[in-house]
Amino acid sequence: MLKIQDLSFRVDNDGQDKEIIQNINLEIPAGKLFVITGPNGGGKSTLAKLIAGIEKPTSGKIIFNGEDITEKSITERARMGIAFAFQQPVKFKGIRVLDLIRLAAGKKLTVTEACVYLSSVGLCAREYIDREVNSSLSGGELKRIEIATVLARQSLLTVFDEPEAGIDLWSFGNLIEVFRQQREEIKDKTILIISHQERILNIADEIVVLDSGFVRTQGRKDIVIPSLIGTSSAVKECRGAQKGEC
Repeated sequence: MLKIQDLSFRVDNDGQDKEIIQNINLEIPAGKLFVITGPNGGGKSTLAKLIAGIEKPTSGKIIFNGEDITEKSITERARMGIAFAFQQPVKFKGIRVLDLIRLAAGKKLTVTEACVYLSSVGLCAREYIDREVNSSLSGGELKRIEIATVLARQSLLTVFDEPEAGIDLWSFGNLIEVFRQQREEIKDKTILIISHQERILNIADEIVVLDSGFVRTQGRKDIVIPSLIGTSSAVKECRGAQKGEC
């Protein structure tokens, strides 16, 4: 499904090169739910953007279903079956939720069909289907609508960049159930989640720990999680969830 070969990414930092991603090698097979975790600043979100095509690597290759996509654009990757969900969802003034889900699905879904995706992320479809995707929606609402559109796309590879960011405790619990269900149904599809939430790590098939731009470890959750809990800030439950901070 996805192969990352000797991938590096650096930026100019006051005249000096700063390595964000350093010679990463990963292989993520189809039909799995992978979680990439690690400390803040370790390169997790950068790696997600490199996979989606938002950023271009300094060196190395990204292979998707046997094809080199390193130089392909975001649009080309989307057409090949790669979807990306941002940490901060994009607003679309003048577009209704129904229109957005139809665009994501690539066909004119019925209202009932579109409502299934909204219901799966814990939104009352009747209240949201005709809403405009703009600043009248809260961060948590926008996040869940974005996830509904990603689900509607039925992509081969879906990348979620910290999907728990900005949503409340109830929504987070519902989100876990969405991912758990997707994990049971993905078959030939792959889900890649960037997260440091233990509840998300617990539903992974495999976990990759990224630290200072390097892959520190990779393996099954039953092996990786015990090595993280109590010894690293990479895995944490959001204590401010009740206040809507998670």
